Amino acid sequence: MPVDAPAPPHRSRDRSFLLAMAILGGAYVVLIALMVVADLASTNVASLSAAIRSPEIRYATALSLASATASAALSVVVATPIAYLLSRGQEGRESTRPRARAAAYAAVDALLDVPIVLPPLVVGVSLLVLFRHAPFSWISEHVVYEIPAVVLAQFVVACALAVRTLRATFEQIGVRQEQVALTLGASRATAFWTVMLPQARPGLVAAATVSWARSIGEFGPVLVFASATRMRTEVLPTSVYLELQAGNLEGALAVSVLMIALAAAVLVLTRVLGQSRLAV
Repeated sequence: MPVDAPAPPHRSRDRSFLLAMAILGGAYVVLIALMVVADLASTNVASLSAAIRSPEIRYATALSLASATASAALSVVVATPIAYLLSRGQEGRESTRPRARAAAYAAVDALLDVPIVLPPLVVGVSLLVLFRHAPFSWISEHVVYEIPAVVLAQFVVACALAVRTLRATFEQIGVRQEQVALTLGASRATAFWTVMLPQARPGLVAAATVSWARSIGEFGPVLVFASATRMRTEVLPTSVYLELQAGNLEGALAVSVLMIALAAAVLVLTRVLGQSRLAV
């Protein structure tokens, strides 16, 4: 009769390794789940209903959704050419590309990390200072502490994240198919629109999702650059802040639960739409 081969001696070590990885990663997943459960358990239908009926919260909800959507759309539009050029500029590092050009790409790449690594309040202060100088000061009264300031504050950070997502997408696609299109007589623009962009669709969906999620939760830059004026520049994150400042913990929790529900609904819808388009 055939005899089963003994298990490799490292099999038990593999199981221990995977178990350790699962425990370490699972601890973070459980922490996030417990945070959501704590929010849900600490609020009630009455406070949530009161928040939804409040004209201020309704306005903040509408402004949050509109500004986050505008910020995400603008982020994808601006991030796409930046990511494409950076991904192509990084190719051929081993070639005889001029050092000045390589240094320029590296400088731009580093500069795009600034909105991500800076403290959020510093981003808001920087925008505020920027609009004290020409030519931005010419339109300052129509931007600072107004609705455009909300979108701009969200966009500055969200676009940097979109660039990172789309750059990885373009780098994964590579240049072979684009070069084939160029050799067949297509222009660079035609190759980009007909070859590169359709293949980058998953990245575009991911970039839009990340940008929207970051925008809907942006607080520091919005608070400094747009303020938190009720029925004017108040968005949901600043609503939580205002409720806490007023000592209304129940109201802050209700708005937090509302933000969780809105973010979850939109993110799920975005991913479902992205997967359905990929299946086509």
